[in-house]
Order: sequence, then structure tokens, then C-alpha cells
Amino acid sequence: MKVDVVNMQGEKVSTTELPAAIFEVQVKVDLMHQAFERQMANARAGTHATKTRSDVRGGGRKPWRQKGTGRARHGSIRSPIWVGGGKAHTPQPRDYSKRMPRKMRLAALRSALSAKAAEAGIVVLDELRLTEVKTKAVAGLLDRLVGQDSALILMAERDEIVEKSARNLVNAKTLRTDYLNVRDLLGHKRLVMPLNALEAITAHLGK
Repeated sequence: MKVDVVNMQGEKVSTTELPAAIFEVQVKVDLMHQAFERQMANARAGTHATKTRSDVRGGGRKPWRQKGTGRARHGSIRSPIWVGGGKAHTPQPRDYSKRMPRKMRLAALRSALSAKAAEAGIVVLDELRLTEVKTKAVAGLLDRLVGQDSALILMAERDEIVEKSARNLVNAKTLRTDYLNVRDLLGHKRLVMPLNALEAITAHLGK
């Protein structure tokens, strides 16, 4: 698959070929869904905690005798039906993380990239370079390249100027290729990447 390579003004400067082993594989929706669910589950802290009747303080003696008072029988003031008592059937700390083999994770990324390429959602830049932190510069760049569509900007290495310039944009996100994931790929309409980012993806996923 050949795509145009454009400069930061949106002008075509050359063409490049997207590796078929990454951008033209069979799209496996179920695999992408599994990778997405795993990512969302692993992001959960699982630190929610509530006190059951065994955790709250007090309630060591029976409030009143079993019979003869005319009141309902109770064994502890820390029962869930008492004010100040423990809670029943409430969340406890747990680990939500899910495991997924590395080969399956990489296959899910290839499927997501192939789906993005199939719908012409990939924009390749010759280079992405800014001289100063300026949100307006990245906003203008994306307006020329993708219009009003949301965009995921991939970078081969850390670039604080680009990252700081784009972080206030609602419809844009910068991401280094080392952290490429299904959630961000599917969550943005267009994928914008310089040639060096494409080379990094090819080296990572092309094996």
C-alpha cells in the first residue's frame, strides 16, 4: 500500500509504502476487542474498599436480651441494618488485571493499524519539528492535515516541544511508538506520523 508523504504545510513531497505485514493484515475485531478490554481492565486501580461488619468498631455485646422486650431481636449493633453498622455485599480491594500473550497483543495492533489504513486514516509526514512551544502551531498543522477529525500523533522519540504544544488540544493526542496501543488507535479518527515513527513501528511490529 502506497501513501503520500506530505510536509507540515500539507503539500505532497513524495510517496512511501506501508508494509503489508503490518498495514494489510486481516482485521480481527475479536482480537482487538480482547486487547482493548485488557487495557481498560489493567488501568483499574482496584483499591476500592468498604468495611463489613467484621471491620467496624464495637458490637461486642448483644444490644438487649433475645425475648421479652417487645423489640426485634438483634445480636450486634454492627449489623448492616443498623446505622453505623458494616456494609453488606460491597466492593473490596481486588486485582482487575488480565493477561494476554505478547504475540496476540502485537497481532491486535496490526489489526488496528490495518483497519486504520483501510479507511484512509493514516497521514505520513516527512518530519514533525517545532522550534517553540505553541499550541496554535499544532492546531494549524492538524487543521491542514486532518481538518476537524480527531488525531493521534505518533512520535519515534520524546519531543517535549511537540508534546507540550499539543496537550491542550481536545481532539489531539501525542504518543510515542513505544506506547502504541489499541485504545488510542481506535479512539482517534486519523493517525498522523512522521517517517521516523513509521520506521519505528516497522521495526517493532514487522517481525
